[in-house]
Amino acid sequence: MNGIVFGKYLPLNSPIHKVDPRAKIIALFILIASIFVPKSWWCYLFLGIIIFSVVLISKIKISMILKALKPTTFMLLFLLIINCLTIKTGEIWFYIFSYPIYKTAILNTLFIVVRILLMIMITTTLTATTKPLDLTLGIESLLSPLKIIHFPYHEIAMMISIALRFIPTIIEETMRIMNSQKSRGVDFEEGKLREKINAILSLIIPLFTVAFQRAFELADAMEARGYVPDKERTRYHQLIFTFKDLMFVIGSLVILGLMIASRFYL
Repeated sequence: MNGIVFGKYLPLNSPIHKVDPRAKIIALFILIASIFVPKSWWCYLFLGIIIFSVVLISKIKISMILKALKPTTFMLLFLLIINCLTIKTGEIWFYIFSYPIYKTAILNTLFIVVRILLMIMITTTLTATTKPLDLTLGIESLLSPLKIIHFPYHEIAMMISIALRFIPTIIEETMRIMNSQKSRGVDFEEGKLREKINAILSLIIPLFTVAFQRAFELADAMEARGYVPDKERTRYHQLIFTFKDLMFVIGSLVILGLMIASRFYL
């Protein structure tokens, strides 16, 4: 559980931390779109250098990125197996027990792995360099034009904020329940499959109970303070979009333009 890094904010002093959250959110979606555009390995190398440079500027440790990638390892291995069993086009690279493994299957899997790695690097950088409150204000500000069609933008932003703030709490409660169950003789690492399933159930059921209890307590606290979602609210902390933030967004648009151009010239 200590390896979970999603939603974890790092209070560091870097240029990326000072960028307006709205600019970072916009740049996030633009860069994610850029990842799915090119078909050349040179373009992915270029994207990797750009994104890796942003991670270094943010002063985020590479070990944190690797921890964020760890939960996807099983999914990527499963994807590799499926591709090797289903894709039978192109050149045969090698055999496994007389079963042919095609070049296209390996390359398609590598493309997906690179894309997932780059997306994880981008999203981890966003959550690690942006306070949950600033992230909520940024999402709310970007969705505010939808109030014309009566879209509940404030409620959506509030739910995202609560979800991000509950991540450390849920992790802490999970560790507490695991330690309690271990003291009662429950083994989460060894044993037969049925024993592992029972161990996981002994963890999930009380975790859901605690999560619902915290949710009811939060709802009662918000109601006691007179919180009304559809009422206009003022903010002590105001977001200011500067020229540097605009250049940050323009830089991501330039990268997207280069990736689109690569589809025609590479």
